[in-house]
Amino acid sequence: MTPAAISIRDLSHRFGSKLAVFGGPTQALDGVTLDIRPGTITGLIGRNGAGKTTLASLIAGFRKVQQGSVLVDGVGPWECSSVTERICFMRDTGGISEDEKTKYSVDLVERLRPNFDRVYFDQLMDMFGVPMKGKPQALSRGQRSSLAASIALASRCDLTIIDEIHLGMDAVARRNFYDALMTDYIANPRTFVISSHLLDEIEDQLEDVIILHEGRVVESGSADDVRARHSSPDGVASLTDILVNISGGAQ
Repeated sequence: MTPAAISIRDLSHRFGSKLAVFGGPTQALDGVTLDIRPGTITGLIGRNGAGKTTLASLIAGFRKVQQGSVLVDGVGPWECSSVTERICFMRDTGGISEDEKTKYSVDLVERLRPNFDRVYFDQLMDMFGVPMKGKPQALSRGQRSSLAASIALASRCDLTIIDEIHLGMDAVARRNFYDALMTDYIANPRTFVISSHLLDEIEDQLEDVIILHEGRVVESGSADDVRARHSSPDGVASLTDILVNISGGAQ
């Protein structure tokens, strides 16, 4: 494995047509410029609608860039199999064929991701207590989340993007997931990008952070530096504190 570096310049993306009758187009990303260091665990943080999933989809090559550039080790991922085979992007929903047997999705990932470790995957499934028999649609939400987490970790991709897949897990399963992620990251270094609303749970695992608000990067850097910039003599700011201060208001 070779941990991937991501370079993004002036990236903008919108959904909908300018001729849309109701509401018009939605500007999901607006002039995003950032770098993600190779071999780090980077947190992609923001409120609902901030543009996190859109950005992750563009990095993974799931969407075509409309304006600006996304490069993974200097190469655009869109329709480039030599890049996309190095990327695993797992979301809370999607990425798994619900109406096919679970083995079908796992076999497909194994064929498409050359570093996929089937033995490690089976160990993770046993740890989470998820059955391989049957179809994902028959699993509970927590079991589907654990299945997605097992695929993401076992893919051993140079770039692994995790978008809220652990939200369906209970507290014990989430703790097992965090422990497994850190253990395997140390043993098999690669680049992780993690998007989560459970900031208090993942904060200690993040080396770098990127905070999005209304489609723009409003803060980025090492987690320690970001916290320091927003702290006061009275105490160190948490990432949740920072997000509240930056975005404000109820949602």
